[in-house]
Amino acid sequence: MTDEQLLLSKYKNCCLCHRRCGTDRTKQTGFCGMPDGLFAARAALHYWEEPCISGECGSGTVFFSGCSLRCVFCQNHDIALGLSGKALDTGRLAEIFLELQEKGAANINLVTPTHYVPSIVAALDRAQSAGLFLPVVYNTGNYETVESLRMLEGYVDVYLPDFKYWSAELAKRCCGAPDYAEAAKENIAEMFRQVGAAQFAAKPFSDRAKSKKTQHNAPTQSESCFMVRGIIVRHLALPGALSDSKKIIRYLYETYGNDIYLSIMNQYTPIAKNLAGFPELNRKLTQKEYDGLIDFAVDLGVENAFIQEGETAEESFIPSFCGEGV
Repeated sequence: MTDEQLLLSKYKNCCLCHRRCGTDRTKQTGFCGMPDGLFAARAALHYWEEPCISGECGSGTVFFSGCSLRCVFCQNHDIALGLSGKALDTGRLAEIFLELQEKGAANINLVTPTHYVPSIVAALDRAQSAGLFLPVVYNTGNYETVESLRMLEGYVDVYLPDFKYWSAELAKRCCGAPDYAEAAKENIAEMFRQVGAAQFAAKPFSDRAKSKKTQHNAPTQSESCFMVRGIIVRHLALPGALSDSKKIIRYLYETYGNDIYLSIMNQYTPIAKNLAGFPELNRKLTQKEYDGLIDFAVDLGVENAFIQEGETAEESFIPSFCGEGV
């Protein structure tokens, strides 16, 4: 059995996420709604990530179909349910990574990748053998198992996990995962073990590429700084759930200090067709709520955080999942 075959055999008793459904995804779909084959809905330069991820050149983002969380308010609802996406194999995914590099992407950004970890590792092996040198960003809802994350060690340079919920009640109501916070904490600890404190560079390439470069100068204040190693934990503030938000921010700061970055987001976008039975979530976050959350983080001592200003809760921020680049 080859290394790639060994990787792909993990789909036969799938425990890649904390659902641990044990499904043989070579024969039927798992809780994530997907079989063992890869499906992706978009692969293109993406400009709406944090500044140190997108820069001015854009992040080379691959949006995968399916999801092991499927939150009721999900902005990418169609692809989370697997309703959009094209089938591809590991060879084609490796080609996509290289095509995004040719387009000048700052990094390779894997969005909702949890249920495809074995295939992604196999594709990265192929792409790196063919000349891929960009940093790899793992952009996740943060409900995989620690065992899945350990498969990614040495492949992922920047982890971009969500920390969505603190209370078991809220997590159960929104995505049927009352153990979400415990899983998220375990996962971030493993991510930090792998990549450590944040590191930046003036050029968007990883340590793996240093041997191919004649010089790797430290950035000046006038240059764009790209994160090439480290963690940014995203928290999407939900209307009426700021107690959860504050507990998450406090936990992350007291545990990791300023070794990791936070991204505190106000872009919650209620999509009415998805929220029948959830009236408390069918409104935007108010400016007062968000300002109060930022004040809390500042008073706590948080220094390394991204915040959003102005009107971001708009459906126009949701990309078109038309199969571009796949």
